[in-house]
Amino acid sequence: MPRLTKKQKEVTQKYDFNKPYALESALDIVKDITHTRFDASIDLAIRLGVDPRKADQMVRGTVVLPHGTGKKKKILVLCTADKEKEAQEAGADHVGLDEYIQKIEKGWTDVDVIITMPSVMAKVGRLGKILGPRGLMPNPKTGTVTTEVGKAVQDIKSGKIDFKVDKYGIIHTTIGRASFSSEQLKNNGLELLSTIEKLKPPSSKGTYIKSISLSSTMSKGIFVDKNTAIGL
Repeated sequence: MPRLTKKQKEVTQKYDFNKPYALESALDIVKDITHTRFDASIDLAIRLGVDPRKADQMVRGTVVLPHGTGKKKKILVLCTADKEKEAQEAGADHVGLDEYIQKIEKGWTDVDVIITMPSVMAKVGRLGKILGPRGLMPNPKTGTVTTEVGKAVQDIKSGKIDFKVDKYGIIHTTIGRASFSSEQLKNNGLELLSTIEKLKPPSSKGTYIKSISLSSTMSKGIFVDKNTAIGL
């Protein structure tokens, strides 16, 4: 059995790995045990009682976190010329169409989010093999294919995130940074969980939210008592 480092021993004394904690307590603990030189992300992993292999049990959505994610996202808007000014004024980092499609085809993907319009999806669609594996392909379900490109940019800049259950039935997403206060992280977490609750598929039977785990970039997971985080 490998030896624990001094820091790992200190962590084991601060909480019980097998015990569920109230959301507020779990947040205090994860902030206390996070000692990175960078502003670590704080993440929630929510295990759902769904079968993602069935189309009618796929859980996917978007939510605007009250306090944002703490990360500045670089946004590319692929749009027609008449929408370029709207996108630029909303704060998009890159705006254009054909020239950016050509750049992406050559391997450029230095952005976090791509927003486009229904009328140009025929052009954007051919980038699927490049953008899909990187999670950058625009999708109407996440609000990234829209005629209101300015609003879409503003929503993302203000903290809008999209989430999707993976093949194991888990939604894993960031709710902020270690520099956030516990109250800010709590508000973000509750907003996310409330949104996921509302997306429960009618065909899902039994317990919907099975477990919740909280962690930072470099920490182990802390189990969260569901009763303190859902149905509030």
